[in-house]
Amino acid sequence: MTRTARTVTRRALLGTALGASAAAVLTSPVAASGRRRIPRGAIGMHLYTMRDVLARDFAGTVGQLAEIGYATVGVSGRHGYTAAGIRGMLDAVGLRAVLEHVAYPTLTGDGLGQALDDLHTLGATWPVVPSLPGSMHTVAGFREAAREFNRIGAASRAAGLGPVLFHNHGSDHVVVDGENLYDILVRETDPHLVAFELDVYWAAKGGAADPATYFVRHPRRFPALHVKDMAPNGDFADVGSGTLDFAAMFAHAREGGVRQWLVEHDTPADPFATARNSYNYLAALRY
Repeated sequence: MTRTARTVTRRALLGTALGASAAAVLTSPVAASGRRRIPRGAIGMHLYTMRDVLARDFAGTVGQLAEIGYATVGVSGRHGYTAAGIRGMLDAVGLRAVLEHVAYPTLTGDGLGQALDDLHTLGATWPVVPSLPGSMHTVAGFREAAREFNRIGAASRAAGLGPVLFHNHGSDHVVVDGENLYDILVRETDPHLVAFELDVYWAAKGGAADPATYFVRHPRRFPALHVKDMAPNGDFADVGSGTLDFAAMFAHAREGGVRQWLVEHDTPADPFATARNSYNYLAALRY
């Protein structure tokens, strides 16, 4: 990847197997300066990547992540442990939880209070809705979700935490009845109460605008990212080994309010190799 100033064009979907939208391209609106680097304390691992090894040895796995150099984690699944138990294992190796994925029905139902209490126990800042039910992928459904997110965010703020975040998938970026569903959430939520954990892979694969354009259009709405790369055939890839130009993408990360860069790979062949490769790339990246 070049570090000199340039405009970067890359395909959101590649190969005919991915359908007609394979021809769509995403063009970065900015040039990478090569002067900035991601703070080491802001490079984290979203633990969904490590779920198989966590299920066998949670303490050993987070210990290896700390040895690689990771500073933070996003919690996604507890593998039978309590919030206090996970906090203890993280504290023991010097890792810090920054967020936890909590199911939408839990946060919209009777489990909201306990979920916020657990975030305090974990020492985390943000509750994250990882996805919306498929039945809600309509204009009306996303408007209902926006109202619920405002309510959840108000409760989270009142509990002394940060805003609720929403994590996107490709289907969240489709246009229904002339409306981009994801944009409904950005537009119809209170910025003080609701923000976003932008998954850059799914944003690209879903045919959305380049993530950098979100940072510019909606400043300070993206405190956390899922940093996930795309292989030439559209599959997942270790960060830095695929087709996404992260230097160009991050050029407006400060404007977008990004505070955490969380590595994710949905189907790693070797989770620890993915963790090492991705960390080394982000630690060396200049943008």
